[in-house]
Amino acid sequence: MDFPVIGWKAGFEIELMMPRGRSRTDLALRVARRCGGTVSRFFHPQSEPSKVPGRPTFENLTPGFRVRDGAGRLVASFVDDLTLQAGLNKDAPPREGWYRIVSDDGRLLRLLARHADAESELEGALMPFAHLFGTELERHDGGMLRVVDERRVSVAIGAPLPGERERPCEIVTAPILEDHGAILSALLDDAAAEGCAVPLESATHVHFDAAALQDARVVAALVDVLSRHGDSLKRLVGFNPHCVRLGRWPEALAALTRSAAFAEMAWPEARAALMQTGLTKYCDYNLLNLAADHRDKHTFEVRVMPTSLTAQPILLATALFEGVLRWAVGPGREGAPVSSGVSGLIAGLGLARDVERHWLDRAFTLPHAAER
Repeated sequence: MDFPVIGWKAGFEIELMMPRGRSRTDLALRVARRCGGTVSRFFHPQSEPSKVPGRPTFENLTPGFRVRDGAGRLVASFVDDLTLQAGLNKDAPPREGWYRIVSDDGRLLRLLARHADAESELEGALMPFAHLFGTELERHDGGMLRVVDERRVSVAIGAPLPGERERPCEIVTAPILEDHGAILSALLDDAAAEGCAVPLESATHVHFDAAALQDARVVAALVDVLSRHGDSLKRLVGFNPHCVRLGRWPEALAALTRSAAFAEMAWPEARAALMQTGLTKYCDYNLLNLAADHRDKHTFEVRVMPTSLTAQPILLATALFEGVLRWAVGPGREGAPVSSGVSGLIAGLGLARDVERHWLDRAFTLPHAAER
């Protein structure tokens, strides 16, 4: 089968693990050599649960690497993912120059990331931030540095990055307009050549551009079809049961989108109403970026796809979910695909014949994904 043709602007996040002794820098350098481009280091933001009372999360900045091609166009970024833990030697010492910066205030870290030099050593990155608060860095054991304000309240903490945290490598592609198969295949070939493996907890996330979804009736149709069939589609594409940060939407979402009042809302009003339902990004199908109108990531995100070192399985699943989106934005969204079983849904999406055949065949082999 040729690569499925994807007709929707989309970006991919593919979670991989570098072999021991290698880092995500090595994959970034390989990709840059292939495309005649350059690599630059940047601060990649992440959140993780906190065990400190009163502080539900800590915000992190860790080293990421951007590759641009010879014309200066972004190809992909190569970043850490804190959910990838299995197989790492947590007692391994830090690599020289690898560190993380932590704070309980994401706004401060976003400010630091915009103005600090990610290419510098930890002290060079933090010193200007400390001077912004009129203080000097506090030095502690183990190479830890602390930024405090004039009242010695902690603002941010920097420390060397131990435990092989240089090995997790999430490939984050630039948004792809066309030739999705060729672009993904080249990146995954590079990853295979570097000896990358699929981690125990890995997933692939697809961010579909949300420009066409900014309509209350479209969102209502999308929520309806995925409320009915989202679990079956998740099993159908072979989600990884070891993957974390998945789950269902809040109950308030379906209650809102099924209401007659929601269907009549203009988009700004509908978007505000969606934000009141308790949406989170950590679910199977992420509507938060669309509802929050995030400028840097205005997308609908599918988070249930497994990781592969070949492009074909990723593209087949992408084509399936693209079909769901095209049905939701199309004039026939009031029709049978929602009310029928998952096989009826697949048959009613207007997929390319080979893609439809693939998923129908798979649906009939999975008892929990068959007609209900």
